Amino acid sequence: MKLKAWTLCSTLIVLASLATLTGKAAASESLYDRLGGQPAITAVVDDFLGNVAADIRINGRFANANLPRLKIRLVELIAAGSGGPQKYSGRDMKSAHQGMNITVAEFGALVEDLGKSLDKFKVPAKEKGELLAILGPMQGDIVGH
Repeated sequence: MKLKAWTLCSTLIVLASLATLTGKAAASESLYDRLGGQPAITAVVDDFLGNVAADIRINGRFANANLPRLKIRLVELIAAGSGGPQKYSGRDMKSAHQGMNITVAEFGALVEDLGKSLDKFKVPAKEKGELLAILGPMQGDIVGH
């Protein structure tokens, strides 16, 4: 009986240790990995660009855009910003948007469209918040230039 109790106790300790280690590993996982890596980011960007195209508040801004290149740059931007191995190869936000005079309302519409895509793909609130915290500060380089 003592051997069974000791074995059970030892097993519970090992399982508890594994659970703790697994929890620590999950906590240290990058946002990129928690978002699902490049395939998931690409799917969100595809949907997001569809939202933008349908959004009469801002779709005119993208009428002459090179959409395949924009998609590549957006995937790179999100992947690199969230800790992925990709490098962002586009221009900095300020020079890329220079002379466009984008308004706060237009920037807000873009963020709403991204939020819809993140919700559609059921991105958890924590990851959604982390991603928006990475992208949000770019507003100063995009709006009003």
